[in-house]
Amino acid sequence: MLIADRLMVTGQAQAGDAFATPTIVHFGAVLLLSAIVSAPWHGVTSAAVLWGLLGLTGIVYEIIVARRMRTQSVYMAQFEDWLFHVLLPFAAYATLAGSAYEARSRAQGAIFGIGAAGAAV
Repeated sequence: MLIADRLMVTGQAQAGDAFATPTIVHFGAVLLLSAIVSAPWHGVTSAAVLWGLLGLTGIVYEIIVARRMRTQSVYMAQFEDWLFHVLLPFAAYATLAGSAYEARSRAQGAIFGIGAAGAAV
């Protein structure tokens, strides 16, 4: 039996938006971050603006994910779900945004922030 032949449970799409979609978005964010950092920039400023925007966008997206997790009714989210789907990614995106600000004065330290954020997302 194919999955396409199965009947959808009411609210199942909302649960997918809350739990499955963020995983794909975070994977895409890490790929984009890797492309930004790997590009041959003349200075750190342009790259820092881009990875800072990625961090701020990720923060906004995590707020959307938290709202989706609260409104879906198929699965009651546990602490681990909140930790790994909202709190840790939020912290990673905040670290990414903060490291972009830090890049102005200490580029080497900002690189460690990028590494930590990329590993945590």
